[in-house]
Amino acid sequence: MSSLQISQGTFRLSDTKTLHLDSLTLNAGDSWAFVGANGSGKSALARALAGELPLLTGERQCQFTRITRLSFEQLQKLVSDEWQRNNTDMLSPGEDDTGRTTAEIIQDEVHHPARCAMLAQQFGISALLNRRFKYLSTGETRKALLCQALMSEPELLILDEPFDGLDVTARQQLAQRLTALNQAGMTLALVLNRFDEIPDFVQFAGVLADCTLAETGTTTELLQRALVAQLAHSERLTDVQLPEPDEPSARHALPDGEPRIVLNDGVVSYNDRPILHHLSWRVNPGEHWQIVGPNGAGKSTLLSLITGDHPQGYSNDLTLFGRRRGSGETIWDIKKHIGYVSSSLHLDYRVSTTVRNVILSGYFDSIGIYQAVSDRQRKLAQQWLDILGIDKRTADAPFHSLSWGQQRLALIVRALVKHPTVLILDEPLQGLDPAEPPTGTPFCRCINSPGRDPTAVRFPSCRGCACLYYPPAGICTRGRTL
Repeated sequence: MSSLQISQGTFRLSDTKTLHLDSLTLNAGDSWAFVGANGSGKSALARALAGELPLLTGERQCQFTRITRLSFEQLQKLVSDEWQRNNTDMLSPGEDDTGRTTAEIIQDEVHHPARCAMLAQQFGISALLNRRFKYLSTGETRKALLCQALMSEPELLILDEPFDGLDVTARQQLAQRLTALNQAGMTLALVLNRFDEIPDFVQFAGVLADCTLAETGTTTELLQRALVAQLAHSERLTDVQLPEPDEPSARHALPDGEPRIVLNDGVVSYNDRPILHHLSWRVNPGEHWQIVGPNGAGKSTLLSLITGDHPQGYSNDLTLFGRRRGSGETIWDIKKHIGYVSSSLHLDYRVSTTVRNVILSGYFDSIGIYQAVSDRQRKLAQQWLDILGIDKRTADAPFHSLSWGQQRLALIVRALVKHPTVLILDEPLQGLDPAEPPTGTPFCRCINSPGRDPTAVRFPSCRGCACLYYPPAGICTRGRTL
């Protein structure tokens, strides 16, 4: 029987950081979930299981011959590589510049059209096989990469945050699919941020803290201990006082009763394929909206209209912050009113910069810093860093050296620093554990406190931020409001 055994293992993460796994055994057919806070070493553990980290001391013995690991970082690299591939002059003869199809991505390492079609059918993306990968939604790209991971029929499948980016139905379907794979004999290791994400079929669990596997046991045992710890943490939380904006918020220049967003009979299509169908939407000051819909329903397209990034905004009857699109406004006239965080922004934030500069870039609505930063802005950014509990060493470290969840926290703060007219949260909690300060209820209440009152638009999954939601709610299904 195949197994993976680690005894007294110390793995190198950097010149100054290591991962410690005292004793861990994964037997063939086992199902494991590993949970921990952001920066606790979960993703490092996934890499150690896959044999991707240098072993400094101890032993790692593995009889599995086919191991596959899938993570958000791999998704980010793939998206980046696709855009670089399409922006080069070095194209093969007969190759256009629209990128590879979903089917080509799935079969990148294993060419097997029949198995590709079968997996696509199981994950509900058969209709996407001939679509260009770079145009898929976040949830659709996750499904495609899951199919890619299964093409090699791995004996051990390691999934880092597999449920993030998926809608509720897709999560349930993935849990059912993973159950079937485990019942068929596949060994599974899931890396998760939340105990409530652990599927019912998972037998064993481990808890990481400070890059050490602190506890292991049956899932039932660890869930009982985790519930007590989470309740104690919630009782310790107190209201968070947000730093002031650098200058008066842009919303103060708008009439109090003027709608912030007005879309009349909006239509967006791509290659004659409709994305939004005659959608009408009005967002008034102080309203809090939730946009709901399955992966591929058009939520991201709607978001790009709001942020002024979609070129078809000019062909629609769209008014943003009192100005009709195409009336001479600049993109910066729109963005000065908006703070947002999304998976696409996270993937697009590829510049080499520090965590501190990522937060500071929120004052300028830019990816990176390209103008002088004032002393006041630096002081306010430090106050935000203090709220996050980020020390100077981490604040001045490269943004991409942080864990995925820590990066997302920095981007959430980036969206908040200027106290925007409209705050857009597109799956903001993706990659975060429930104990992070900004995701707690007190933080949400502070955002909604008197005198701040930004208009909020949130897109699922926004677990833990129900306090940001007030009627009316928008339901986006295949580009229609119901």
